[in-house]
Amino acid sequence: MFRVNGFALDVPKGPEVVGRRADVVVFNRAIRATPWMFRDYRDRLYLIVEPGRLHWEPAALPDWWPPDLGVVPVPNHDVVLPLSEALGIDSRMDARWATTGTMTAWLARWLFPDVDLRLAGFSMIDNPTQTSWAHAYGEPCAVGEEHLIARESELLRSWVDTGTATVLA
Repeated sequence: MFRVNGFALDVPKGPEVVGRRADVVVFNRAIRATPWMFRDYRDRLYLIVEPGRLHWEPAALPDWWPPDLGVVPVPNHDVVLPLSEALGIDSRMDARWATTGTMTAWLARWLFPDVDLRLAGFSMIDNPTQTSWAHAYGEPCAVGEEHLIARESELLRSWVDTGTATVLA
């Protein structure tokens, strides 16, 4: 189970809403850590997407990052740039790239091409012109200027239309 950025998990013994598993956490440096981000962190793989490193982003992890928690960078060359190209974006020249969620879906398709890809929390699929969104936890936030979510919506919708992905309600 892949989770991204501001993810939430169901409370033990509580109602089933968003699920209780987080095997892989894909995040970016601007993350607003949720109460679930580091719970059981020794049992998860943490992947950091760093498209901003193509322009200005520093390599250092945030000061609040647990000192005994490693992190694996998602390679821009193998993931970010091919996805950007599929979206018609030149992330080398322009400081624009896909959202962490779309990068995670792309990464899952790339790593596991035959998997039954199930997407949840992708409000952009049905609302490609939104200017803000609510994550699974915390206050809503503005869609960053670096994201062209209408293009992401089109790509993800094409996966649904061809049967290579399913959107969960």
